[in-house]
Amino acid sequence: MKKEKTIYWISTILIFLFEGVMPALTSQTEMAKEGIRHLGYPEYFGVALTVFKVVGSIILIVPQFPAALKRFAYAGFVYDFVFASISHMVIDGPGMSSVFPFIVLAVLAVSYFYFQKLATAAVPK
Repeated sequence: MKKEKTIYWISTILIFLFEGVMPALTSQTEMAKEGIRHLGYPEYFGVALTVFKVVGSIILIVPQFPAALKRFAYAGFVYDFVFASISHMVIDGPGMSSVFPFIVLAVLAVSYFYFQKLATAAVPK
């Protein structure tokens, strides 16, 4: 189980850094605000998205949160990445900005897979 825990924590920490720390530190920069405007969203949407990303990433990284709540956070991030990709595809066309969310989604999938694997292993038989 040590290998599984290591993979889980590395992938979960990457999600925490990408979706919790980075948005918290950069969401109020002019570049971030322009990115939201460029996609056609109002400025308050960027603020709300940042709050949900930070809260969701904290839920994933803190072991004391219940598994059911973690599953909601995982689901929220899936929606976030899929719709980010769609938004970039519609506005900018195919390119790295529409592919990158799926790369992060793959990291999230690894985190979720190992979260499930560790949760199943922890259940007494």
